[in-house]
Amino acid sequence: MFFIDACDILKQYEKLVKVGLFLKKILLGNEAIARGAYEAGVKVVSSYPGTPSTEITESIAQYERIYCEWATNEKVGAEVAIGASIRGVRAMTCMKHVGVNVAADPLFTCSYTGVNGGLVYVAADDPGMHSSQNEQDSRNYARAAKIPMFEPSDSQECKEYTKAAFRISEEYDTPVMLRMHTRVSHSRSIVELEEPSDIVIRPYEKDINKYVMMPGMAIKRHVVVEKRMKLLAFDSADKPDSVGLHKIIRGSDSLGVITSGASFQYVSEAVPDATILKLGMVWPLPETLIREFSQTVRRLVIVEELDSFLETEIKAMGIMCEGKSLFTLQGEYTAQMIRDALSDCKAPVSAIPFESLPVPPNRPPVMCAGCPHKGLFLALSALKVQVMGDIGCYTLGALPPTSAMDACVCMGASVGMAHGFDKATDGIDSRKTVSVLGDSTFLHSGITNLINAVYNQSQITVLILDNSITGMTGHQQNPSTGLSIRLQPAPAIHLEALVASLGVTSIRVVDPVDTEACRRTISEELQKPFVSVVIARRPCALITKGKGNPKERTSVDYSKCKSCGACIRMMCPALTQGAGKMPVIDPVSCNNCGLCVNLCKFDALSKGEK
Repeated sequence: MFFIDACDILKQYEKLVKVGLFLKKILLGNEAIARGAYEAGVKVVSSYPGTPSTEITESIAQYERIYCEWATNEKVGAEVAIGASIRGVRAMTCMKHVGVNVAADPLFTCSYTGVNGGLVYVAADDPGMHSSQNEQDSRNYARAAKIPMFEPSDSQECKEYTKAAFRISEEYDTPVMLRMHTRVSHSRSIVELEEPSDIVIRPYEKDINKYVMMPGMAIKRHVVVEKRMKLLAFDSADKPDSVGLHKIIRGSDSLGVITSGASFQYVSEAVPDATILKLGMVWPLPETLIREFSQTVRRLVIVEELDSFLETEIKAMGIMCEGKSLFTLQGEYTAQMIRDALSDCKAPVSAIPFESLPVPPNRPPVMCAGCPHKGLFLALSALKVQVMGDIGCYTLGALPPTSAMDACVCMGASVGMAHGFDKATDGIDSRKTVSVLGDSTFLHSGITNLINAVYNQSQITVLILDNSITGMTGHQQNPSTGLSIRLQPAPAIHLEALVASLGVTSIRVVDPVDTEACRRTISEELQKPFVSVVIARRPCALITKGKGNPKERTSVDYSKCKSCGACIRMMCPALTQGAGKMPVIDPVSCNNCGLCVNLCKFDALSKGEK
């Protein structure tokens, strides 16, 4: 008898895939986009991480022939890709939906310039807000910027549509958007692999009328844009398989559904007998095809998540249809929701009755065991200051037990909002208001806000939480970590020197686990009549060593413990309440950060050996 290692099998499978003996592979939607970029001959990819788009660029980094980077923000990533496209290579930039807001400036203007090498924007929407601050619909950007947009519904289409996007981009001289969806990004399905195209560098010719968008040239390019969109709309209807990638699935003529992307999967499951027009290119719309389709069914329903984008446009064509009168504008759809609205058929019977399933425990989001942000927020809570927050793991500081955040809007906004507080009250609130943002967020878009605050003589205190990584999206590198996307050595930004170069004269560095030192330092900085910066520096708990080592684990001396509950109230996942309200430390979760030790007034907790 012998045993087969599953990891070895997987490795052998990967080798066979690489040599072409297997032509199919199960991929995430995001991985399939990366594969499509590779097969399409993409040369340059520049992105900023953001769920649910992050894995696209991480997967592209595995293809060594593609130049790949983490940019400091989405606007920078888009501009890098535009430059590469003008030079003559295929280029791509990837971001989540709110990242498109940051990248909107170059997006709208490169619609006018057009491309040389193919240029693709990937925008990953997040219906249901699994990891986002809003539910915006990126289709509106495609319409406003006057560029085509494709929307795949599974991993195979992710690959196919990516390749088609580059083809359409070059054929019609336009940037193209690819709209992703959390469910499509993070679901796996079979993908047929193909050989990659050669990387081609198209000739570059100086053309200021095409690429220099001063008013005289831009006015002429606007005419080109409008002609291009009309041609795309016509070709999308006339050549649905090659241009629009539209599909018609024939069923009963009693119900016709127009849909796209993830919604198509729900519709297919909920009403399998319906006649479905699945749109591949969701902008511009194939008016002729939609009119012809509408005439073949007795009832026409538009199924789309988020905005009534398709419904509004189709009704504007004078076509009667139903849509948001049946469905919601918020959150994700389900097959059951669509089935309830459109069919009398009962849902499939589950092998296990739903009612018999145990109710899952309530698990409110909390910072990880040993998270360096927790100690700082405990200090802010004790100081009772107003906290202008930002996007990152530390946004959880708004929740118990600290409840120490007043507002959070978008990346880098915390510094500007604190400055606004200061100016709104002529400096009165500056003694009780701080800004909080992470190292990656500061580099993303906090620098310009800090420059503004210094230049306009604000009196705010800015807290930069330096955990040495881009934590919330899964540990991506940034310009302060000293490593590139491929984990190769790279110049590391020295935050103290950078902040000093912006004109900040008071710069303090603290260990956020030392809550008392944080409280004292912040209190002192709040008294200063100018901009000051406190850098709370400690690596993310998930990238440090020591977890699981008994000698490097905090322990409890129960003879000293008074069961006061101070350590329990900090809601560390490694600490639970045992018998007699005594703390119990989980040996797997504890990473010996020492925050609970610092909080204990009875010396009942002690750190392990180092």
